[in-house]
Amino acid sequence: MSKHLRFFIGGIIQGSLPDGIHSQDYRKEIAVLLRNAFPGAEVFDPIKEYPDSLSYNDAKGEAAFRDLMRRAGECDVLVAFIPEASMGTAIELWNASRNGALVVAVSGLKRNWVVRFLSDRIVPDLPALKKFILDGGLADAVAEKDSKRPSEPDAAVSGTEK
Repeated sequence: MSKHLRFFIGGIIQGSLPDGIHSQDYRKEIAVLLRNAFPGAEVFDPIKEYPDSLSYNDAKGEAAFRDLMRRAGECDVLVAFIPEASMGTAIELWNASRNGALVVAVSGLKRNWVVRFLSDRIVPDLPALKKFILDGGLADAVAEKDSKRPSEPDAAVSGTEK
């Protein structure tokens, strides 16, 4: 795989908790798996970029939120940990999906429409994700997604200049 891949680790942070956040241990595990399987890939983790986000004032919080949603839309592959419904993760899936990224959901919520219709692959839990990556399933899914992307139109055909 010669392409420099950009991964985004999405997933539940605050969820429906009124205060505090869910454990974020899953992020490190996913990051290690991705870096080992795709050396040289960019692996973006929102928690590393925006630590202690619950303490942000509104201006800083909104800027962080909008930046994260933009980055989710710019990635090649979004791996989202969704053990329960997560509004922010739903938007990440939406942005990644509508911009052509490969979306892998780590979730038991396979009947949830956001998970079901915006994901290219759904694995039930972290052990299944690990197996999917180590067995080459993620690399195959990336290659398959890339093969289905339309190539850039030829300038002579489209009437535009490159």
